[in-house]
Amino acid sequence: MAFLKEYISEVYQAVSSLLKGMKTTGSYFVRPKEIITQQYPDNRAEMKIPERFRGEVVMTHDENNEHACTGCTACELACPNATIKIITKFDTTPEGKKKKALDTFVYHLELCTMCNLCVEACPTSAIKMAQTFEHSVYDRSQLLKKLNQPGSKLRAGVE
Repeated sequence: MAFLKEYISEVYQAVSSLLKGMKTTGSYFVRPKEIITQQYPDNRAEMKIPERFRGEVVMTHDENNEHACTGCTACELACPNATIKIITKFDTTPEGKKKKALDTFVYHLELCTMCNLCVEACPTSAIKMAQTFEHSVYDRSQLLKKLNQPGSKLRAGVE
């Protein structure tokens, strides 16, 4: 008799849980404007991506092809899985001093966990997280990116 009582109790809990879920689903039929599912890829033009979304790391350049990366490697050290590789060179200043400068900013998108630690570590805000999310490629080599543009240089006043 105790077994039957326990069985009926479990069936009742299962049915009440099912009805609770169906109530939520049914409410979307009554109020369709509350539906948050987006019909990707059909809605690419009007798609709303949340502001907090992290897609990939990008280096911002201004209209003069200048960036704020000093080559300090803080982002490289902050990255937990070696997604970023900073290759530096030494430039000679007009005073004759040697100064470390960015040569190449290599970003391995296939390794990135989009954790944002590199962006937080950057003292000059030279990099940021973009909202791009379509990263499917047929060749893995396309996931290896050079973030500094050809011919770019350090923005004046950034140290």
